[in-house]
Amino acid sequence: MTERLPPLNALRDFEAAARHLSFTKAAEELHVTHGAVSRQVKSLEDYLGLPLFRRLNRALRLTDEGQAYARSVRELLDSLAEATRRLRTPRETGGLTVSTTYSFTSGWLVPRLGRFRALHPDIDVRLQANDQVVEFARDNVDLAIRYGRGNYPGLAAERLMGDDYTPVSNPALLKGKHPLRKPADLKYHVLLHEEGNEVDWRIWLMAAGVQGVDATRGPVFSHSTMAIQAAIRGEGVALGRTALIEEELASGQLVRLFDLRLDAVMAYYIVCPPRALERPKVRAFRDWLLEEASPVLKT
Repeated sequence: MTERLPPLNALRDFEAAARHLSFTKAAEELHVTHGAVSRQVKSLEDYLGLPLFRRLNRALRLTDEGQAYARSVRELLDSLAEATRRLRTPRETGGLTVSTTYSFTSGWLVPRLGRFRALHPDIDVRLQANDQVVEFARDNVDLAIRYGRGNYPGLAAERLMGDDYTPVSNPALLKGKHPLRKPADLKYHVLLHEEGNEVDWRIWLMAAGVQGVDATRGPVFSHSTMAIQAAIRGEGVALGRTALIEEELASGQLVRLFDLRLDAVMAYYIVCPPRALERPKVRAFRDWLLEEASPVLKT
């Protein structure tokens, strides 16, 4: 006789708690109470006869057994979600839902999307631009593009392209009372900041060997597109991500100021459930992304 499986709700709650390392955040994601998640996890631990979490004073940690079990459960739930999706969406024509960040959507993807439509007029791409972690089954997302280090447990992740940071401004700042000719000239200009940037002005100025410039002054924006728009309007100098400002540089709206570029440690990744690439429309979009990024990959 096949061994009885644990309740699906308990597995779902455990997977969410393991991913967040928090009963509270898992409860928020699943729209249930903290106590409900805690009870489901406890019932699963009782069923298995061993603890899955170490409950510390102000933290939650997985046991070794819990860590291994979380990987298996995540793969199981992803596989079940993908099987369900295939049954509910038997045709491969129609919509393809892609999730990515605001900055990547406006700076790189949207300017190129017409070329994908020309190649695949039968596939309508629906873009979801946000910076939140994607739950593929829950959010009905087929494929995501994320900026990170490539560590996406339980998912297939393929490097799309890297990036670098370079100071950019409106061409008008190359003239005037204090023209931008060398990095030290930045002391006369407003620095535009992006919140949470991997490379910030302090890091860039140190790498350039520049002293006497306050790296903290200037407005701070939540997304790079805001900082770039401010730079285009001549409001200051931004640290632009080259991959996201190709159009602005080519059109002359922005100019690259100095030779020093700092490579980003993180990169853009194509992320999806492991079996999603078996679907022709997902595969087609993934192949097109890699082809579009290939000139960047070769530089």
